[in-house]
Amino acid sequence: MNLDGALQTFFAEAEDLLNSMEAALLRLDEGEKDMETINEIFRAAHTIKGSAGLFGLNDIVSFTHIVENVLDRARDEKITLSSDLLSILLPCRDHIAVLVENAMHERVNDEACLAQGQALLDALKPWLDAAVPVAAKQGNNATAGFFDGNTGLASDRDAWHISVRFGPDLLRNGMDPFSILRFLRTLGEITHITTITDHLPEFNDFDPEQLYLGFEITLSSNASQQQIEDAFMFVREESSIKIIPPRSNVNAFVNLIQSLPENAQRLGEILVKSHAISYQELEAALATQKNQAKALGKVGMLGDILIEEQAVAPEIVNAALDKQKKNSEKKSSPENRFIRVDAERLDKLINLIGELVINRQRVDLLASKMGNPTLIEAVTSMGNFTEAIRDAALTLRMVPIGDTFQKFKRVVRDTAKSLNKEIELEIEGAETELDRSMVEKLNDPLMHIVRNAMDHGIESIAVRQARNKPDSGTIKLTARHDAGNIVIGIHDDGGGLDVEKIRKKAIANGLIEEGVHLSRQELFQLIFHPGLSTAEQVTNLSGRGVGMDVVKRNIEELQGGIEIESEMGVGTSLSIRLPLTLAIIDGFHVTAGNIDFIVPQNTILECVDLNSLSHVQGQNCVNLRGDQVPYIRLREIFSLQPGRHSREKIVVVQFGEKRAGIVVDELHGEIQTVVKPMGPIFQALKGIGGSSLLGTGAVALILDIQQLISFAINREHLRNNAFSVNIQEQE
Repeated sequence: MNLDGALQTFFAEAEDLLNSMEAALLRLDEGEKDMETINEIFRAAHTIKGSAGLFGLNDIVSFTHIVENVLDRARDEKITLSSDLLSILLPCRDHIAVLVENAMHERVNDEACLAQGQALLDALKPWLDAAVPVAAKQGNNATAGFFDGNTGLASDRDAWHISVRFGPDLLRNGMDPFSILRFLRTLGEITHITTITDHLPEFNDFDPEQLYLGFEITLSSNASQQQIEDAFMFVREESSIKIIPPRSNVNAFVNLIQSLPENAQRLGEILVKSHAISYQELEAALATQKNQAKALGKVGMLGDILIEEQAVAPEIVNAALDKQKKNSEKKSSPENRFIRVDAERLDKLINLIGELVINRQRVDLLASKMGNPTLIEAVTSMGNFTEAIRDAALTLRMVPIGDTFQKFKRVVRDTAKSLNKEIELEIEGAETELDRSMVEKLNDPLMHIVRNAMDHGIESIAVRQARNKPDSGTIKLTARHDAGNIVIGIHDDGGGLDVEKIRKKAIANGLIEEGVHLSRQELFQLIFHPGLSTAEQVTNLSGRGVGMDVVKRNIEELQGGIEIESEMGVGTSLSIRLPLTLAIIDGFHVTAGNIDFIVPQNTILECVDLNSLSHVQGQNCVNLRGDQVPYIRLREIFSLQPGRHSREKIVVVQFGEKRAGIVVDELHGEIQTVVKPMGPIFQALKGIGGSSLLGTGAVALILDIQQLISFAINREHLRNNAFSVNIQEQE
């Protein structure tokens, strides 16, 4: 039996489960105390262990089994997931990831790897050996009346409560669940039992070998918790079992309600299932509710009635209401269905659709030449369907950037501890989508920027206190769509960039000359030059001047740009602007010097005749409704031969807040463009972001608008600086 396909599926699912596990651990570290989060972590570890066992990956099984035991004790409230324990569980999650990666690449786990795993298991031992915490004898003043006295629940509070959801394959594996219930009777008296039938299927779907039932049991017994747990020894692995000791506090029942797997829609049903109240108390409360409706003409809230009758604590009612709300939302929202698709297959589909777009352009040209109205109408209709198919296919490659942002929570947490700083990470716009291929290439640039912000941006606690800032610094990651682009922001409330220090460092490195005037934005851009760093000292994270130049280069390779805004003592903001996709774009076909070019459609503001605009004397600038817009000629910067048309046109383009004009010889109109990457020999060519095939078979070059705008603006600044220096020399 060939299990290669199943093994690859395990590796892919293990990666997803480990990501979910890390995210849940970080939520707990941030203060979230939801029992469902602990269950999520346990399920991830349990699934990885079980699946690894199927393929004989014993190192993964043995290590994960110990981690699972610790998590199981946390689920049973025997231990607390404290900050110290979470600081061990996070590296445990990382070690599982290493073991999975080694298995995926068929690498043997060497002695160092196994020793690291054993060190983590040794660190977990105190929590495996921890004693079971003693249950509270009495609630606080607000809830004490619900746990003692003659409230109708006294006998239940003096008994054990056992919540059991047996595994569905229990019968198939030869186990009899009723034998377990009979064994419990030998330990004491079962005073109440509720059979949970929520998972029973329709008659035609019923499988007699599958177990669908769960039980809520009240056991009056003097047995120890270990004796009761031993009753479920042989079914615990595949079952969900929660045991609440006698006279437990409110939190135990709140956690039980939150973890109930059923989708009960009614408050009373939830409370009864968790044995917070009995059926008799529910019926009495419903009768009171009915009498109030007759007497007052309005229906009272069941939860308020139960609290007034001291049948249940307010905290338990609130937990049941939250559970009811979640169940209602789950029922009303459509079920999401996903199918795992190989990324290579998706890329192949996009390439085929790209070829379809190119051939559609050829058909358009042939139809227009023939001039047959019926054919032109059919081709136009086919073109509309082609565009719809293109858009639908590109949507398949769009993924939310939130998954990438979430990875930085762990980075910020660990780095802040190593720097002895307090740093919080905020995320905004996590649902914003962009092309999957771009997400993968964004990880390294974002990592450089976030590390720099933590190391040199956010001040130490002492410095922040001296500046009357909160002890905890903040890094904020944002994402939003803007005019066909995605804008990613990285903001920190640290010390900001020192403009004068950047200037002096740039002069010392020979990047600029003394006396040359640069704007604040131009000075900020200098930090992207190799070797330029204003850090006072080199650290393990940054300060060597290596990294920010790589950041800019990687962003420009994605046809994007990066801008900086900073204020001393307030903080720094970096904005990365990228196209949504690099596969198929809407473009505008132009010609310069008999060479075809494509201008991305979303960057174009307008197209006008160059001679119709007034020029700024001595400069390559035009006056466009009161604004001076610098321009460049494609024929000049690419050394092209003059075109056939003498009347030049200017295409006004914008990238972010910057505008410039591109002078061409001829305008042809809108066109769908399949982006083809340039070969290695053309990688150093500036101003060109790719190539494409036209319907005629000719090759068109796709312009890199961000680089061309920067070139036009910088050239005018240099011209103005040279003019200013010349005036000063004459004076």
